[in-house]
Amino acid sequence: MPNVSDERRSAHAETQLNEPELREQILRVGRLLFDRGWIAASDGNVSARLPDGAIIVTPAGVCKGMLESSDLVICDLDGRKIAGAKSPSTELGMHLTVYRMRHDVRAVVHAHPPAATGFAASGRELNIGFLPEVIVRLGSVPVARYGTPGTPALSEGMTPYVGAYDAVLLANHGAVAWGEDPMQAFFRMDTVEHYARITLIAHLLGGPRALPRAEIAKLFEARARYGVKCNSRFEPGAPLCAEDLQSCVQGQNGSQGRSREVAPDQLMAAIEEALKVRGL
Repeated sequence: MPNVSDERRSAHAETQLNEPELREQILRVGRLLFDRGWIAASDGNVSARLPDGAIIVTPAGVCKGMLESSDLVICDLDGRKIAGAKSPSTELGMHLTVYRMRHDVRAVVHAHPPAATGFAASGRELNIGFLPEVIVRLGSVPVARYGTPGTPALSEGMTPYVGAYDAVLLANHGAVAWGEDPMQAFFRMDTVEHYARITLIAHLLGGPRALPRAEIAKLFEARARYGVKCNSRFEPGAPLCAEDLQSCVQGQNGSQGRSREVAPDQLMAAIEEALKVRGL
């Protein structure tokens, strides 16, 4: 089951981090995103809510893996710059949408992790309930409709999901996750990418085998026991259970007949290519 010790150490549920601590975590998360290949060049952005309610965010046009504390920008909840020599992220509006809708959220991380972004670019949710750790941590991960980056349309596509989820795929764009501090938001992004990689390989091997509805329900109920806080609830299709997938298979068999088979050499080549993304 989930080992939440890292999240407990990083997410100070009882005590908010001060500004120097938040700056340190934002810089650390930027390096982690870059080192893992989840962002390229000046992609991605990280923000946090300061104790006074202002937002500290990474700047536009700068590699997030090479930031210094002086690069960070402070803005108010309307996006007006309060302090900092650089311009704030062009996607600040997306962060502000989350902060306005979720008063419990103190940090937001946006990146382009390859496997998760592949699902986002394909318009495919990460919503099959087959990994207990993912069910406990996130439930499922929906896809927000496409919106031009840096415009209000990007935030509008996310709005239906912010209140009920802690991570979302952005169609044709990437992924965004939020939490009680930058490290927790990063860990949730880490879970999204891990979920995407395993889902991809499971599909290449014939498709993931979802857990029964009753087992998924038990995992949602176990969150408190594991010390996991998550806004998602077990609802029809989020995530899909074994009974849901069985119904889909029966419908497809009745209308489409036999499914296409994949040659073993093609399957192995596809798996190897998927793993190369992470240098495995």
